[in-house]
Amino acid sequence: MIETLADTAGIALQQTVEESPFLTNTGAAALAVGLSALAAGYAERGIGAAAVGAIAEDDDMFVPGIVMTVLPETLVIFAIVAIFLV
Repeated sequence: MIETLADTAGIALQQTVEESPFLTNTGAAALAVGLSALAAGYAERGIGAAAVGAIAEDDDMFVPGIVMTVLPETLVIFAIVAIFLV
């Protein structure tokens, strides 16, 4: 069984794909930024609601609430930086 998996892995690793016929580099970059922005928006939905509730209870929670709300946006920034580095 292990020998068969090793042979299959060897065959799979020998094949290289130069370029995807379905997705260009620009399309992949747009997909990466778009999905990361969607994920950041989804995360901010719950964090924002919790931050507003915490600020309503205690005014000292304003700065931590803002920091936690902005934190998912770093995901989008990292995606944009990765596009320019690659």
